Amino acid sequence: MKKNIAIIMGGYSSEYEISLKSGNVVYESLDNTKYNLFRIHIFKNKWVYVDADDQEFTIDKNDFSISLNGSKTNFDCVFNAIHGSPGEDGFMQAYFKLINLPQTSCSMYQAALTFNKRDCLSVLKPYGIKTAESFYLNLGDHVNEDAIIKKVGLPCFVKANKAGSSFGITKVYKKDELQNAVDVAFVEDDEIIIESFLDGIEVSVGVITYKGEVKVLPITEIVTENDFFDYKAKYLGESQEITPARITKVQEDKVNKIAKQVYEILKMTGFSRSEYIFKDGEPHLLEVNTVPGFTRASILPQQAAAVGISLQELFGNAIEEALK
Repeated sequence: MKKNIAIIMGGYSSEYEISLKSGNVVYESLDNTKYNLFRIHIFKNKWVYVDADDQEFTIDKNDFSISLNGSKTNFDCVFNAIHGSPGEDGFMQAYFKLINLPQTSCSMYQAALTFNKRDCLSVLKPYGIKTAESFYLNLGDHVNEDAIIKKVGLPCFVKANKAGSSFGITKVYKKDELQNAVDVAFVEDDEIIIESFLDGIEVSVGVITYKGEVKVLPITEIVTENDFFDYKAKYLGESQEITPARITKVQEDKVNKIAKQVYEILKMTGFSRSEYIFKDGEPHLLEVNTVPGFTRASILPQQAAAVGISLQELFGNAIEEALK
């Protein structure tokens, strides 16, 4: 009997449009001879099933079910394609755990931890995972520009602590640019992380649970035409994403080992894509994404394709792992 699969997409953050694209690719790619597929839009003002004619049917939040033609439809599993809140920060994971509905991403704690860049890096540091120098600010804190520059130097990156797709990130070259960068970041979040600039090769490493085993996918090198891997570089083609990365075997082995170690230290399941920059030959972790992009142009699907894993296999495996 075919399983009913809800593909959740949208979300409450600036990333909702990207999420809708990811969710639609998942919907188009999964094997519809094996699964009954349902596109579910999750927005602050509505949770709805959207049918093939773009008609909307309200989700019953008591058990995440829908009523179609007078009969109730329940789901066997949820494919999580929400980037940002509430799909990548633990809220949806907690909700599905409470109603005992399997879902494809990591658990609540792992999602909340990795979505908070400051907390995630702090947890990993005692394990010897290298990171940039950093300075933290909360909304309302005094911005001591001299103290910040003394700690992280210039240039530096000012980032919203809990945001993805490079929203709320500015590269700062001069002291008098800091305040504006802080203001930009606070539009996205009430917490900020300011990091030292790491000058080196940037790579992205996908780690997934595939057929019951932790699998590190081929590494992607990020070469941006812009100052850094910003929104335009990620989504508007202003970068080169080279898979496999043009790095030495030693560098490859180092970053593969660390990426797998991070996945296992954090007790991850499902998808992950982490970003590293090589400084003095050593990979330094920037962040971990637990709901990476799922479009055909996205990095993790490209990495899977490089080892012969199709989108249908990649997404289908996530469902089968969640159902175990």
